[in-house]
Amino acid sequence: MSILSAEVDHTSSSPLLVAAALLGIAAVVVLITVLKVHPFLALILGSAVLGVVAGVSVKDIVSSFTTGVGSTVGSVGLLIALGAMIGGLLTASGGADEVVRRIVDRVSPRALPWAMGGVAALIGIPLFFEIGVVLLIPIVLLVAHRSNQPVLRVGIPALAGLSVLHGFIPPHPGPLVAISSLHASLGLVLLFGLILAIPCVILAGPVFGSLISRRLPVATPPVLVGAAVGAAVGGRETGTTGTGASDGADRDLGDTGDPARPAEGARRQPGFGATVATVLLPVVLMLLGAIGELTLDEGTTLRSISNVLGTPVIALLIGVIVAMFTLGTAVGFGRQKISDITGGSLPAIAGILLIVAAGGGFKQLLVDSGISGLIGNAADGANFSPLLLGWLVAVGIRLATGSATVATITAAGIVAPLAADLDQPTTALLALAVGAGSLFFSHVNDAGFWLVKEYFGMTVGETIKSWSVMETIISVTGLIGVLVLSVVV
Repeated sequence: MSILSAEVDHTSSSPLLVAAALLGIAAVVVLITVLKVHPFLALILGSAVLGVVAGVSVKDIVSSFTTGVGSTVGSVGLLIALGAMIGGLLTASGGADEVVRRIVDRVSPRALPWAMGGVAALIGIPLFFEIGVVLLIPIVLLVAHRSNQPVLRVGIPALAGLSVLHGFIPPHPGPLVAISSLHASLGLVLLFGLILAIPCVILAGPVFGSLISRRLPVATPPVLVGAAVGAAVGGRETGTTGTGASDGADRDLGDTGDPARPAEGARRQPGFGATVATVLLPVVLMLLGAIGELTLDEGTTLRSISNVLGTPVIALLIGVIVAMFTLGTAVGFGRQKISDITGGSLPAIAGILLIVAAGGGFKQLLVDSGISGLIGNAADGANFSPLLLGWLVAVGIRLATGSATVATITAAGIVAPLAADLDQPTTALLALAVGAGSLFFSHVNDAGFWLVKEYFGMTVGETIKSWSVMETIISVTGLIGVLVLSVVV
């Protein structure tokens, strides 16, 4: 039973508990995929189905669900909000544009796929996947158009960089939920996640991108390229650049006679070094905390300092404060403008927060109804690898619902009892195995599938052969990496 909620009465029948779990998950799947109900409502209704079938009283269902919502928002929601604020400042200041411009402008056409994968992985740290796609794809299209490169050769590495960060690296919602549900060390998840990210981005990005671009010729969509160029030129003439993405891309690709201009409301461009340092600061602080836990003696002053600075909330809060200066004051934004940017970044994540919160309630009901413990005992009895089980459960829910976040939330709740008997490194790897499974084979029930399809002007078949296969490569490579790391840590 969870220590966070009151004891609840439920059936002691194992078959009925298994049926409750299956029916609850099936309800979520049908509501999302068939009836097109928003995942927030689907998770609430699925929790109700689960609880009723498991013999939990209505009062206890509500109590358990709300307890899970509260604990999830408290542990995960705050981190998501702080990460969104850094992302908002990064975008509004033109910092993301500056990073892309400086890196892509200095590489040869042969190295462009590697550069795009690296850029996407860097600026994707504080940006949610959909925001990163909207920011980067116009740049990808212009890079492909002006450099005469196949669009998939440049685009797949950028998508791979964003997707890997989305599945493996805090402060993205999926990894944070898995960490919270499994009580894993955020520092270790971050450390192992960065290690896994390297082969995943390389294989699914430049390697697969070069291969698929030769086998699947996709023309650069002329309408989107024209719109991006128009936005870039218009931005320089009127002083408005939106996110700044298109403007930066146009300059990268040949408009050298027109130097970089600041984003709207800014008097100067943010510095490249300052932007990179700001983006990486929370990651570095959390990594230092993890390294301190592994190498420093408990009770020492240095260990205490590293623990404090590496605490996720503190690391991200420091990141926000630093970003307010390096990506706010330093570029000429006034106090009101900075407040508007940081506050304006929150409404966009309201839906994500609600889904994550409802997923926390669903997970808590799995625990309090006895289902999670039953599944954990069955896995122990079968001597089944918890890492492989976590990946398989996430794969199944991902294929059914299309949502990586829902897959992570549900799978982490199901395998949570297994984490109780694991050491901290293995628990961190379990969180990453769940994250890897949540990325498996995106298809027509995933909003990201349609986003990529429309931006690149591909058919459904072309999107499956490129984007869906890329996601599968990330997922399988991530699982292999998790299993290899489990042998050596």
